[in-house]
Amino acid sequence: MLGTQFTTGSPCWIALGSPDTEAAAAFYGSVFGWEFRPAGPGAGGHGFFQQDGRAVGGLGPPAEEGAASAWTVSFHTEDADAARRTAQEAGATVRVPAPDVADAGRMVYLTDPGGADFAVRQPGRLRGLERTSSPNTLVWVELHAADPEGVLGFYRALFGWRWAVMEAPGMTYRVVSTAAGDQRTASFGGVAELQEDPGNPRWIPYIEVGNADATARAVEGAAGRILLPPADIPD
Repeated sequence: MLGTQFTTGSPCWIALGSPDTEAAAAFYGSVFGWEFRPAGPGAGGHGFFQQDGRAVGGLGPPAEEGAASAWTVSFHTEDADAARRTAQEAGATVRVPAPDVADAGRMVYLTDPGGADFAVRQPGRLRGLERTSSPNTLVWVELHAADPEGVLGFYRALFGWRWAVMEAPGMTYRVVSTAAGDQRTASFGGVAELQEDPGNPRWIPYIEVGNADATARAVEGAAGRILLPPADIPD
């Protein structure tokens, strides 16, 4: 289960890079009730999504100039520069090397060998997400990859991840856990084979909600789009 006691390789942060941070803050405030708090002078327009004063994500301009709006999932490391070197040796591409985000942490933005963007984050004053696995917070992360087993080998080299194979309707799913602790308890996400465009591998953050249908209506009411309608998944 995803928590806030972060170990190497556990999801510790999600951040939205948006060319229009004001519109993004308004949208997520309307859908999830998140409040946006700017990080202050010198932060380059970055800030924090909060729920009851607790950090549940970040928002700022895209890490790369001209990039489209996108969420980035970050994984915990105690040494961002060492993680960057290990990732490169294992076949990753460095997109943005180790910027310090005010005093909140140190980041490296990477692309894995399968083409999915992610980041590693070394904590600073802010350890990471301050609330998870509760309504309107991060509860799961999922990688869609053309070669799940191949790319999981990369993440094992980088973080020591473990995984268990599970057969789901129409697909093979791999439930991923950190290297430390009971494997089931330490699970935080999954990896699935791309079912559509093989050129679009990606990490997807999942937000827990109390009512998926009501959330879908809130998204449309805030001028968002429904990519897949709400559906029940057996078991």
